[in-house]
Amino acid sequence: MSRIEEIIDTLRREFPDAGTALEYRDPLQLLIATILSAQCTDKRVNQVTKELFRKYRTAEDYANADLEELEQDIRSTGFYRNKANNIKNCCRMLVEEYNSQVPDEMKDLVKLPGVARKTANIVLSHGYGKAEGIAVDTHVMRLALRLGLTEEKNRDKIEKDLMRVTPKKHWILLSNLLIMHGRKTCKARKPMCRECRIRYLCPAASDPIKYLSC
Repeated sequence: MSRIEEIIDTLRREFPDAGTALEYRDPLQLLIATILSAQCTDKRVNQVTKELFRKYRTAEDYANADLEELEQDIRSTGFYRNKANNIKNCCRMLVEEYNSQVPDEMKDLVKLPGVARKTANIVLSHGYGKAEGIAVDTHVMRLALRLGLTEEKNRDKIEKDLMRVTPKKHWILLSNLLIMHGRKTCKARKPMCRECRIRYLCPAASDPIKYLSC
């Protein structure tokens, strides 16, 4: 068993129900929630989308929304002006070019305003069950560096390194597991190394000066 497979196997036993914490019912809701989750907690996003998804039900609803009203609807997620503008323009493009449907291909998703590879990977993996890459958020970036799975600091380069060492069948699961482990144990400021089940696989546990600043 390779080191990455041992990491996955160990974390899978700790988090048997690993998945996204965002609450959604269809790919459009997942897309909107993921855009809102940038620099915002999933808990806050879920609080906002509970009402947002009742008010806006289709891509047309967002595309035709009053921008200032939409800004206020999502204000508490932070960076609300930029997010509202991206959501409105993204949904306008869905209406005009994709028959109001969220595409299920990476090449189409990344054309949408406000959608980079991380967001596209989340929509593909959790909305369509497709693995075209690995969603790299701040937790995944931090843990990939601490675990010595990459030496890169660029999100896209980190994704490529993870894809290279991880069997494709585990791409979706790896992201989910690292996010959950990052939230519970391998925290940014105070990693709980003594409680970590994969510390024997982690270079940071033996060389904290080099890795724990990640």
